[in-house]
Amino acid sequence: MLTLTPGSVTLADLETVFRTGAAVRLDPACHPAVIEAQTRIAAAANGNAAVYGVNTGFGKLASVKIEARDTATLQRNLILSHCCGVGEPIPQSHARLMMALKLLSLGRGASGVRMELIALIEAMLAKEITPVIPVQGSVGASGDLAPLAHLAAVMMGHGEAEYRGETLPGATALQRAGLKPVALGPKEGLALINGTQFSTAFALAGLFGAWRAMTSALVTSAMSTDAIMGSTAPLQPEIHALRGHAGQIEAADCMRNLLAGSVIRESHREGDTRVQDPYCIRCQPQVTGAAMDMLRMAARTLEIEANAATDNPLVLVGADMIVSGGNFHAEPVGFAADMIALALAEIGAIAQRRVALIVDPVLSHDLPPFLTPNPGLNSGYMIAEVTTAALMSENKHLANPCVTDSTPTSANQEDHVSMAAHGAVRLGRMVANLERILGVELLCAAQGIEFRAPLRTSAPLARVMDTLRQSVDTLTEDRYLAPDLEAAASLIRNGDVTASTAINLPELST
Repeated sequence: MLTLTPGSVTLADLETVFRTGAAVRLDPACHPAVIEAQTRIAAAANGNAAVYGVNTGFGKLASVKIEARDTATLQRNLILSHCCGVGEPIPQSHARLMMALKLLSLGRGASGVRMELIALIEAMLAKEITPVIPVQGSVGASGDLAPLAHLAAVMMGHGEAEYRGETLPGATALQRAGLKPVALGPKEGLALINGTQFSTAFALAGLFGAWRAMTSALVTSAMSTDAIMGSTAPLQPEIHALRGHAGQIEAADCMRNLLAGSVIRESHREGDTRVQDPYCIRCQPQVTGAAMDMLRMAARTLEIEANAATDNPLVLVGADMIVSGGNFHAEPVGFAADMIALALAEIGAIAQRRVALIVDPVLSHDLPPFLTPNPGLNSGYMIAEVTTAALMSENKHLANPCVTDSTPTSANQEDHVSMAAHGAVRLGRMVANLERILGVELLCAAQGIEFRAPLRTSAPLARVMDTLRQSVDTLTEDRYLAPDLEAAASLIRNGDVTASTAINLPELST
């Protein structure tokens, strides 16, 4: 079980939760602040002054005063009325990350909830009770209302949850795990559903997948360079130092290390009639490095957001105030998701051009057409390249910005929204598309390198090829290729390609 400290959780912590499903609990040091804020909310609920969401209605109904005796009903009605999500349930990995993010937000001590709610979320994670949360319904302000309502509903004994392989009514899942539903107190329903945790969870998932794909792209691009007997001169460190972009410098350095010692490279340093390689080979550090910088900028935003208090109103204990604000507006997450989408599309675009280069005998420096030993009778990787073109094009469409597509909601009270949920959810499809593009590049580059025998590639890239050949045989004649493509994509997705290099590759840090 991971212990997380609200306000200082790292991306590495969050990736562990996402990839392993680890249970989490909050550092007990945050408990006094949580309790103090809840005391302030309880006092406000029994007072005469109108405090939004504590003793008033919500949204356009904020001017309606609620009696103290009705505050529990108010919170119950809020959750049930907001359970309007539609579409397929989100993956358990995303739902559990979403729950961990909600814990972190509540743990900042500005939400005014009882410790009982925090303890219940921690117990649900520990006992693997995962609320069934539909994927559609959020516009990213006033937070991810509908998805978070489905989470809160299970805590109340409503809705549905997955438990030990079954989808059960929320109350049944809690009962089987030895837990009891909670009756929400003043402001607690609002604290649970105001916030950006759905959008942030999906954006983080997209970020983690994008970074793994990006590092894999450095490996497959180095393999493509050797396969077409490309030049390593454009990787000279002085070139990249003169420009100064950190990602470009790091990408070039990584590719130099991957290609160091290649006999294929040494064989054509002299007498090569080609003066320059096409951009998809020559400009790899400039493109992939720029994507690396973009992903790191998005990562910094998402790390801040993961540690933020994003519900409303917030209890400002030091100022002795309960203030209604707009931290639930997911604009920062929306921008980050759009940045990740741009990086994914561009990594895939240049990778696709490398695939097209390798299968083209005019440009591949004497490799056979479509990388088959007997072209004509066999089509080799002809249609695999077409598939990469289809996936590249789809990612280009999906990369269009979402954050600019605001629309008014809630009787024009919420008249500008972030669409962060849309921006973040599409990242999963984009990552999967990129993994398949890179999987095809892996297959083609390995095939091309094998055609250069007896010349050998570098030791790191030879280890990658050994890993690939444990799952996919060399293509000697046409066969049913779909399983090969999926196997190669899985090596990208699972990190096997990067791990097999046995060298240090760029790490995601902010």
